[in-house]
Amino acid sequence: MARIFLSRKIPEAGMKRLGEFTGDFLVFPHDRPITENELIENIDDVEGLLCLLTDPVTRRVIEAGKRLKIIANYAVGYENIDVKSANERGILVTNTPGVLTDATAELAWALLFACARRIVEADRFTREKRFNGWSPTLLLGTELKDKILGLIGAGRIGTAFALKGRGFGMRVLYCDNHENEVLQKAIGAEMVKMEELLKRADFISSHVPLTEKTYHLMGKRELALLKPSAYLINTSRGAVIDEKALIRALKEGRIRGAGLDVYENEPKISHELLGLSNVVLLPHIGSATHVARDKMAETAVENLIAGLNGKTPPNLVTIPKTL
Repeated sequence: MARIFLSRKIPEAGMKRLGEFTGDFLVFPHDRPITENELIENIDDVEGLLCLLTDPVTRRVIEAGKRLKIIANYAVGYENIDVKSANERGILVTNTPGVLTDATAELAWALLFACARRIVEADRFTREKRFNGWSPTLLLGTELKDKILGLIGAGRIGTAFALKGRGFGMRVLYCDNHENEVLQKAIGAEMVKMEELLKRADFISSHVPLTEKTYHLMGKRELALLKPSAYLINTSRGAVIDEKALIRALKEGRIRGAGLDVYENEPKISHELLGLSNVVLLPHIGSATHVARDKMAETAVENLIAGLNGKTPPNLVTIPKTL
């Protein structure tokens, strides 16, 4: 029976399914991200690795896994894995797309509303017992009706995000590598170049994967194109935005605010960012619902089982050259 290593305990739905498949698995005992050296120490006789987005599955790790057949990532993104090295050695790499689409799209709206209506500021204001009664000018925010919503990336999550906003009376612009007929037919979304989107949109939400092309996709130049009244929402990957450039824009009031669930050097967050009142900060909880995390666990395990049984996993990232 194949030996399996889990870099962290996953929700019970996945653990139960894994237990039905085999009893020969080991779970990293600490509730924290595993290090590269710790992975190497545990990977020598392992055929299946179930890992998280926070785990550095580098070339060193992959070379240490002499019997490794499959790496099942408990995430949609897989930039934590050296896919090229895995591919060269004939190791399967899988992810968990689709199952967290709605959860992440909903959280993006939560961030957007929190920014627009200054929810976090208002909560803090109230808890500090500064509320002395209704005021015509107290914590004025931004209405969504008739505003322009801009999507950077219109894949699964971007599409779900835009469709969930149908009742808010917003116009939708999007930029993507492909035309999105669903958005165009359902809500009259308009496909535009990124520069035009940045200039016109009142709310911009990022839904792109992190790749070499999208690293710092939103830099100093791009942020300078935004309206002073614009808000930027990011539930994709932190490094899609140049965080230092964003901090400058927020500090100088060149944009009105931002809502972030992800960070460039996660889990480290800049002390400057932590000190700003015009940004809402969340601890990477886009997929943090019971339903989504259970489905992610089940999907990751099913990918793992299929690969170890010599079958093609349902969510294969790449096809190894040796296959």
